[in-house]
Amino acid sequence: MSYCLDISSPLVRSESDLFRVLDGLCCCLTRPTVFKWATTQDCCIEDQLSMGIRYFDLRVAHKPDDPSSELYFTHILYTHVTVLDTLRSVAAWLESHPKEVVILACRHFEGLSDALHHFFICNLKKLFGAKLCLRQEADWSLRRLWASGRQVLLSYDADVASRHAELLPSIPYWWANQRTACAAINFLEWNKQLGRPQGFFVAGLNLTAYRKYIITNPKQSLRTLTWAQWQSLSEWVKQQAPGSEPHSLNIIAGDFVGPLPLCPLVVGLNRKLLMDKKWHAENG
Repeated sequence: MSYCLDISSPLVRSESDLFRVLDGLCCCLTRPTVFKWATTQDCCIEDQLSMGIRYFDLRVAHKPDDPSSELYFTHILYTHVTVLDTLRSVAAWLESHPKEVVILACRHFEGLSDALHHFFICNLKKLFGAKLCLRQEADWSLRRLWASGRQVLLSYDADVASRHAELLPSIPYWWANQRTACAAINFLEWNKQLGRPQGFFVAGLNLTAYRKYIITNPKQSLRTLTWAQWQSLSEWVKQQAPGSEPHSLNIIAGDFVGPLPLCPLVVGLNRKLLMDKKWHAENG
């Protein structure tokens, strides 16, 4: 959700004290740099939905010293938009697209007290209601979801999730934490060899630059880095197979989706799966 970061917001609580001091002394230098390396998407959530994105990784947080219950998305900085306003947009979009299903993965929860967790979960239930899939339901096929009217798979990465049937466990995310496509792909292939997790899991195409690289490459940004590596990343995606086989992928996520054509590539993989099923049906 980092398409609308607030450049003037506080830094998230998990940033180091040293970086906070540096940011306080020369924010005119640090903030533009942080902003261009923390921004990972260009499009608002409605546009992302319309482009075909169905998985959303949501880093939820409460601002320090904020007396309100408002929650924001984070990526080093906090967003302008609030979490609940954004999710209301998702709920409205789902109302007009009754056969679409989304996966919302809520995680991090910096600054959330037990009371704020309770407040957030109550609002999630109120907002999505009967659209929420239940943890005990074994069949999450599209046919079954369409029949039941359920459209939201809601993962909640906190212990409190076990007390709510509407909240699914955390979804594993393969994040390479690497700057180059080659290193990221090696990490993803290594995870594939270890075997797929049970249930949903995400293969992340996200690239990450360390601070030394950022400081020594002032003209670069996460956008330019991702664009420069896209050819290698996209070629790797084209070679992947969806499905339930041990080395098949489940969810693929990446940065700057829309300007970079990840959605058509993933849809193409799904077509590959349908063609394989059709071939097996026709040939026994």
